[in-house]
Order: sequence, then structure tokens, then C-alpha cells
Amino acid sequence: MAKDAKKNFEIPEEMRKFADQSVEQARKAFEAVISTAHQTVTTLEGRAAAAHAGARDVGEKAMAFAEHNVASSFEFARQLVRAKNMEEILRLQADYMKTQLQTLADQAGELGQTATKAAMKTSRPAA
Repeated sequence: MAKDAKKNFEIPEEMRKFADQSVEQARKAFEAVISTAHQTVTTLEGRAAAAHAGARDVGEKAMAFAEHNVASSFEFARQLVRAKNMEEILRLQADYMKTQLQTLADQAGELGQTATKAAMKTSRPAA
């Protein structure tokens, strides 16, 4: 009789449909999770690229400013060596200090603007 029971056992159609629907729902949920994960990775890659580009811009600008400032210092030293008297040395020193303070203020402002732009690009929500 146990053999006959195994032969006659059938899974009801409603249970098959329910199981099929459950598998389909699980597949769709998994696909949604994977899709969201891909979007998140893409967004993070974009932000990382923007941060890298921004850091590169700030670094390049800082290097250009450093080169300019060193060149200015050498020019100042050259002028000091050629000065004819103490009065000229003091005038050159005052002019150099005035120019350098303005240059440094301008450079700091420009670096700040560049860094702000980079930060805004990095933190901008993904479209």
C-alpha cells in the first residue's frame, strides 16, 4: 500500500503555482538588489573620479603657485645683490613684501575656490 500511496501522490496545482510565484518573486527581489548595488558602485566610482580630478587640480595649482613664488624669490635676491645702497635694499624689501603678501592672498583665494569647486563636484548627487 505504501507503493500505491507514492504513485498516487500529486502536488496540488495551487501549491505549484504558489511555489512558482515565490521563486519568481525571489528572483525579482534579487535582481532589484543587484541592480541597486551596481548603481551604488557606479555612483561611488563617479564620485571617486571627481574627487581625484579635484585633488589633481588643487595640486597642480599649488605647484604652479610654488614655482611662481620661488621664481619671485630668486628675482628678489638678484635685485638685492645689484642694489647700490641700503636705501635701495630697504625699498626693494618693502616692495617685495607688499607684492608677496598680495600674491599669497590671491593664491589662497584661488586655491580655496578650486578646492570648493572640487568638493561641490564630489558631493553633487548622482543624476
